[in-house]
Amino acid sequence: MTAYEGVIRTEYHGRAGEILISGEQIQRRVAELGAQISRDYADKVPILVTILRGGVLFLADLMRSLTVEHEIDFMSVSSYGFAKTRTSGVVRILADLNMNVEGRDVLIVEDIVDTGLTLAYIRENLETRRPASLRICSLLDKKARRMKDVHVDYVGFEIPDRFVIGYGLDFAEKYRNLPHIVALKEPGES
Repeated sequence: MTAYEGVIRTEYHGRAGEILISGEQIQRRVAELGAQISRDYADKVPILVTILRGGVLFLADLMRSLTVEHEIDFMSVSSYGFAKTRTSGVVRILADLNMNVEGRDVLIVEDIVDTGLTLAYIRENLETRRPASLRICSLLDKKARRMKDVHVDYVGFEIPDRFVIGYGLDFAEKYRNLPHIVALKEPGES
């Protein structure tokens, strides 16, 4: 048993966790996504744009798996307000890109697509900046909660409607360091 497997059997804010996707599964899928993206951008230099903070681990591993030149930039947005596990539906840009994306190939690198509200807002915002192309890569896709139709070009894993932590995803800013994806039980769930 690894140290992380021992951690998984404990409670997270009073809610037991279950590993949905192992660290090994994540690394294999990230390598596959990197190979596919490298083929698709073979003659281009895309700008990888990640949304802080959750997407940082995925971005770092994805960058290492790419064989094409690329650049990176970051945005910080908020859609949760004071809520911990549900979006408020109101999206605010807290920190914008430093790069001009006009005429450039942009790949949004997300940790999770849930309701689609945040990603739709970011996509619409970036489209007004006239990039040459705009695609989306997300490690996780939770289609069961989708409120806004958003096309995701590259998907790591589809997951059920569960609140997840690990590999960059947090609960109250904790557990981002877990190497796997853990589903938390909802309060009262057996």
